[in-house]
Amino acid sequence: MSNNFHKTLIVQLFLIILINGCSNKNSLQSAVSAKMSDIEGTVVFLDLYSDKKIVYNSDLANARTTPCSTFKIWNTLIGVENNYINSEKDQFYKWDGEVRAIADWNKDLTLIEAFQCSCVPAYQLLAIKTGSSNMQKWIDKIGYGDRNISAGIDIFWLSRPNKKSIRISPKEQAILVKKLVNNKLEFADKSKQILEKVMLYKKTEQGAIYGKTGSGQNIDDISGNNIGWFVGYVISKNGNYSFACLIKDKKASGSVARDMVEQIFLESKLL
Repeated sequence: MSNNFHKTLIVQLFLIILINGCSNKNSLQSAVSAKMSDIEGTVVFLDLYSDKKIVYNSDLANARTTPCSTFKIWNTLIGVENNYINSEKDQFYKWDGEVRAIADWNKDLTLIEAFQCSCVPAYQLLAIKTGSSNMQKWIDKIGYGDRNISAGIDIFWLSRPNKKSIRISPKEQAILVKKLVNNKLEFADKSKQILEKVMLYKKTEQGAIYGKTGSGQNIDDISGNNIGWFVGYVISKNGNYSFACLIKDKKASGSVARDMVEQIFLESKLL
């Protein structure tokens, strides 16, 4: 075959890749606009392997607030680094016998169970084991939000009355996850492998979502609204992104934010 034929073929393949890439981004942009237009919230998508990004409501995307249980992503990694966690299947939490409102917390749990039911007392114990100085070292090392854990080692990531939690913006959340996936943070392979297993939320033929929800009171809103987070990343045949979604409403929760992001991925063919 001639050199001209090869050159023509290469150009055609490049154009197909370019058009598909643009189409996927436009599809994601459209899905984001459709889902987010009627609510108070923001969503940030950062392409894992380029500078492309999609941000809905940039003001809210850059505003710091309480991370709630999305901090379990980092609490887990730090726990593995400190050798408090060796496997996602090992017993992680021994129930103390106190009956709590969430039934799944009232039993012994493995790490993957505790992560996926977002067991607060289990992760409070992990944070206490880590200790304030060691936790602060890791918070500073990864540059997590405003780095303020002064509210207390067992509650600094939670919204509590009259307590100033650590604060982080949705954009900062997405940036940190992108750095993590791209091996730009100082976590061992073992830590990342265990986290990947516990973060897997849904897998289809198209791709997989890895994420963590977070729910709590909106401490910046005196009207009693709540906040709902979903933070993580998606690996798909049609694109790879880190993401952070934050919504604010009386009925806001992490599960609502998660369902919204899942629908965005389904509609844009990422899932």
